[in-house]
Amino acid sequence: MAWPNVFQRASLLSQFSHHHVVVFLLTFFSYSLLHASRKTFSNVKVSISEQWTPSAFNTSIELPVEIWSSNHLFPSAEKATLFLGTLDTIFLFSYAVGLFISGIVGDRLNLRWVLSFGMCSSALVYAFLVTASVQFAGGIVIFFGLLVSPEEIGLSGIEAEENFEEDSHRPLINDGENEDEYEPNYSIQDDSSVAQVKAISFYQACCLPGVIPYSLAYACLKLVNYSFFFWLPFYLSNNFGWKEAEADKLSIWYDVGGIIGGTLQGFISDVLQKRAPVLALSLLLAVGSLIGYSRSPNDKSVNALLMTVTGFFIGGPSNMISSAISADLGRQELIQRSSEALATVTGIVDGSGSIGAAVGQYLVSLIRDKLGWMWVFYFFILMTSCTIVFISPLIVREIFSLVLRRQAHILRE
Repeated sequence: MAWPNVFQRASLLSQFSHHHVVVFLLTFFSYSLLHASRKTFSNVKVSISEQWTPSAFNTSIELPVEIWSSNHLFPSAEKATLFLGTLDTIFLFSYAVGLFISGIVGDRLNLRWVLSFGMCSSALVYAFLVTASVQFAGGIVIFFGLLVSPEEIGLSGIEAEENFEEDSHRPLINDGENEDEYEPNYSIQDDSSVAQVKAISFYQACCLPGVIPYSLAYACLKLVNYSFFFWLPFYLSNNFGWKEAEADKLSIWYDVGGIIGGTLQGFISDVLQKRAPVLALSLLLAVGSLIGYSRSPNDKSVNALLMTVTGFFIGGPSNMISSAISADLGRQELIQRSSEALATVTGIVDGSGSIGAAVGQYLVSLIRDKLGWMWVFYFFILMTSCTIVFISPLIVREIFSLVLRRQAHILRE
């Protein structure tokens, strides 16, 4: 029974054209540029904290200590750290609002315009010249080079649908209890019926199965993931006394772990045709990795290894929820795979996650200031556990479905 599926997937791969490759590369590099522009802020936290307090002196300009100290912004490094946490919170709250709005706008306007405008406009307000300039240039490339629909290359929507097998559009999230009896309730429609499809409302998107649980879960998980993203270089420098440049380079290993984790876990969930069990196992292991990393010795090699493992089990699930799971939620059977719902659902899930992350950034700075870094890790463990709790009904349902599928397969044999 497995061989036909292998041949079907091989046939699907053979139908991809260079247009698919171009779209993938452009969207991949656009996200890379946006990510790089955000990463810069976390990389310079140590320098900013030192320059805002009287303990730092400008060596390039010869000024008396009294003059330099009288012009500092904060009386101590702790106050500067709290303010940096507040800035992160403001940034992520704005980010969350933007995600909700862009999700709704993206369902109603040309996605090339939305992405290009977002990249260029954000480049105009970032504080770092190099990353902003490259990002602005990337927005121009997106505007002239990104294809967002088959119609732009002379294919109708119907022709594009006919180029793919129905199995490639089968959502991994639906209301069916027995997926062996799953039958798609959609068909190729004529132009008149396609034209009648409209973007769903914000409330309708929230009512879709799985949207609220995954949104709450992502609010907790993105809090942990973005805390590492924003505070890891600062933690390495502050806790171990390593130089800022060394801490910045070392923090990359967390991202490496997240990239590998998201790719591998996404592949496994595709094979199983279930997301929640893979997500649950990774999150359980994430709790152990957080405990291990919180006790990392003052050794760069060991720290990098533990950091990569932590990124694998935290960044991996975070990437899955924000991408693959959001896509599954946005093309469920209940909305007949309406692409007009995809951006709205993605905005809800990712926006909810950003709200949680925004609250978390101030809490991290507050907990660190009052209790120390170890309690920050206890806080991360609590939030990771809450992530599991919020998706536990989906975990039980999908594991039960896997058991039923296995039993049905045994009976057929």
